[in-house]
Amino acid sequence: MQNPDMIRLSFFLSTLVLCGLWEWLVPRKALTQSKGQRWLNNIGLIGFNSLCLNLFMPLLALEAALWAQQANIGLFHWLSLPAWLGVVISVVLLDLAIYVQHVIFHAVPWLWRLHRMHHADQDIDVTTGARFHPIEMIISMWIKIAIVVSFGISPLAVLLFEVILNVSAMFNHSNAKLQLNLDKVLRKAIVTPDMHRVHHSVIVKETHSNFGFFLSIWDRLFGTYRAQPELGHDKVKIGVPEFRTSREQWLDKMLTQPFRRQ
Repeated sequence: MQNPDMIRLSFFLSTLVLCGLWEWLVPRKALTQSKGQRWLNNIGLIGFNSLCLNLFMPLLALEAALWAQQANIGLFHWLSLPAWLGVVISVVLLDLAIYVQHVIFHAVPWLWRLHRMHHADQDIDVTTGARFHPIEMIISMWIKIAIVVSFGISPLAVLLFEVILNVSAMFNHSNAKLQLNLDKVLRKAIVTPDMHRVHHSVIVKETHSNFGFFLSIWDRLFGTYRAQPELGHDKVKIGVPEFRTSREQWLDKMLTQPFRRQ
């Protein structure tokens, strides 16, 4: 597999540019905060998270998949599945795992304190899709590694899923207007911006709904689907009650939010 880091970076930058242009040309909701300040700090956080993963993780999911493949460890290495079928099943399985993990991060108080930094963004746009606390990123990576090794998920499937997850998260966090008829069709299969915006509402029952990142089936299947925000997309308030000042959008404040009560 040639240069997976370049593949991931290429898709990240392409999606950032395309979705950034899309939400600039046809915005869905008026912004309440300085876009320049938010982008500077959110993108700074992405860089900081990459540094933390490289410094504190002995291996990442792709390396774990390569090791499991070489050691013939994991369920899929013991089954005689066609390669294409193994990749499809792996991507669906990993997406389900992300859904379950997301629900747990909302349900367990100390995990929610980490995850609420993602929700503390008072506007939602393409950069919000990669705004996560570094401790949450490290925990998520260990969970992914455990699943990859246990099931023997192939390196190709891991790389494909990481690209899909990254692209879909940036897409469905975009502050862009999608034609309602197209949204209605797309959300039958994947999470759309209008569907995910509900999840970032300050209203608690809406915050704890629409947990999916890529496939929308899990929210429908497990009863966590909510079609629209109560106040409508124009008036829905984004964020969490604890952190409402513009200063909370700065990198230093974001990193300390899990350890502060407001």
